Amino acid sequence: MTDRTFIALVSAPGGFAGRTGVLPVPTLDWYHVEPVNEALEALLGVPTHVLRLISAVGGDTPRGGLVTYHVEALGEPDRTKLSPAEEPSHEAEFRLPYAKLGGPAELVAWADGHVDRTGPSVQVRTWNLSTVHRLPTTHGPVWLKAVPPFCADEGAVIRMVAAQDPDLVPQVIARAPQRILLGDEPGDNCWNVTPADIRAVVPRWVAVQHALAGPPRIRPTAVPMPDFGLPDTLTHGDFHPGNWRTTGRIIDWSDAVWGHPALDACRVMEFSAPEHHDLIRRVWSEAWLAHRPDARPLEALDVARRASHLHNAVKYQQFLDNVEESERIYHAGDPEGELRAALRPAR
Repeated sequence: MTDRTFIALVSAPGGFAGRTGVLPVPTLDWYHVEPVNEALEALLGVPTHVLRLISAVGGDTPRGGLVTYHVEALGEPDRTKLSPAEEPSHEAEFRLPYAKLGGPAELVAWADGHVDRTGPSVQVRTWNLSTVHRLPTTHGPVWLKAVPPFCADEGAVIRMVAAQDPDLVPQVIARAPQRILLGDEPGDNCWNVTPADIRAVVPRWVAVQHALAGPPRIRPTAVPMPDFGLPDTLTHGDFHPGNWRTTGRIIDWSDAVWGHPALDACRVMEFSAPEHHDLIRRVWSEAWLAHRPDARPLEALDVARRASHLHNAVKYQQFLDNVEESERIYHAGDPEGELRAALRPAR
């Protein structure tokens, strides 16, 4: 039994080729397109790149249901496997370069200028916030990522962090505006975070934040969030354990912003089991007290848990304001959900 199904509208070098029937794919996530391309190559006889999501019916955003994609064939497909259909538009407001014909291939060609690829590239995921390709080399896989213009310069952020703790971040092979090429990072993501993961990652990140912190600032008397003796500094912006690797390294820095460090701690708790929350609070607060003995980190956390939802609401609204219409489904309702969470009574 399949987890979800999809339809592909296929553009080819010889022009628009038509649509596939409904095909099964053994993954729930809409943006996980590696198995989509595998199914299409088996059907059409040529490699493909997924350009963008056109629609989704059913499922629970962003998973399951029936998804329709616009796909680019990298050679002439077997047109006997396709039915007539209306060609998708080639331009739209906020459409990203990697969601246009030739966009994924241009990215891979840029990466080929920095590494010696030993086989076909693999498009692993794509959506309105990023696209990721895996490239084989003689030294193992490397990872090509592109992001929208409203995201942080991930390469610059990683190098800032690496200057303080080089083993906390992946290796940057090459970078350019809205794109980056990274060395492989073995292991798994820490979605099922453990106490050992928390103790290994959180204090090291706090140490980097302390080192990168700006000078003390004078705050007005009425502000949404007092500093509680903690500095403004680099924040990851999406510091949930899914962005930690079991190696202890932190990935996915495209949401990084300058702000209050308690926002990162709140993101950890948001994505961690409740039984880990006391440990997270203790490890995070003790780490900051080691650097700032006069700070009041636990008080900061109590206020930041509500402020974090407000921060998330603004971020999700930024996504909605800057992505094309068909892909707004990924974030629809998220700002309102965060605002409701901010208004819930504290437990």
